[in-house]
Amino acid sequence: MEAKFVNCEQVQEGLMDWLAGTLPSTEHQTLEAHLRQCPGCQQELTAVRALWTSLGQLPTPEPSEELRPRFYTMLAEFQATEQRRQRWSLATLLARLRAWWQPAYALRLAYSLALLLVGLAVGHGLKQSPALPAPVAALPPTATGQQAQVLELLANPSAVQRLRAVSYAEEVAPTNERVVAALLSTLNQDPNVNVRLASLEVLTGLSQDPVVRQGLVRSLQRQDSPLVQSALADVMVQLQERRSVRPLRQLLRQENLNQQVKDKIEQSIESLSTDRAPQPSTSSTDHEIHPATTADRPIAVAA
Repeated sequence: MEAKFVNCEQVQEGLMDWLAGTLPSTEHQTLEAHLRQCPGCQQELTAVRALWTSLGQLPTPEPSEELRPRFYTMLAEFQATEQRRQRWSLATLLARLRAWWQPAYALRLAYSLALLLVGLAVGHGLKQSPALPAPVAALPPTATGQQAQVLELLANPSAVQRLRAVSYAEEVAPTNERVVAALLSTLNQDPNVNVRLASLEVLTGLSQDPVVRQGLVRSLQRQDSPLVQSALADVMVQLQERRSVRPLRQLLRQENLNQQVKDKIEQSIESLSTDRAPQPSTSSTDHEIHPATTADRPIAVAA
């Protein structure tokens, strides 16, 4: 038996070709041999043959007598439309050319060329004149100007611009309460994790300010990012801020808290309760959750 008809499914697929007489002789004989011994394929052949006969009795549609006249009418209309469009385009082009060569346009062209020559002559004369003294260097921006720039950039929809604002705030914040308040708000509310981590880094450098320390403690309960939660726990241990023990314990009761963050918080609570700094972790998971420096964190983020 030929490989093409090795089962009933393949035989039934070839029934239409068998009825049409398009099968090679070898395949034709193989299919007939299968049909003689397979009742299921015989029933399928009966159904296919009935369909074949019905299709053969369908009337062949005759084209309408109006088909040819309608076609030539449409063709004539299309040709007439194209000819009108081409004549209109050519007439428009000729009209524009005639308008261009009118005396008014020639005078305008000559006037434009004269102005161009005068401009070239004046520019050449200025180039030959002695150089003007250099302008006085701009004065450095005032503290008020720096504050306004930082606050404006912190409200920018671009995360890259907000990161720039945090770096500028590091110079302005030590003497500016409004910038400190803006950094605390950024730490608690900014939608970008990198911006929040950068704000935490700047605020940690200002931890001698009681307002900043209290703001960092309050921020523990407002964070939902495992990276920020872990970094804040490290900062609390670094500052030995025992007031953070209670909010850290409340943070442990959060549902779906990251297991690595949970371990970090438990270590921080133990350290703050016993006045003993935790040992640095060497596991690969901790390294992923606790970025040590700004360079370890991803920088390119969407707003």
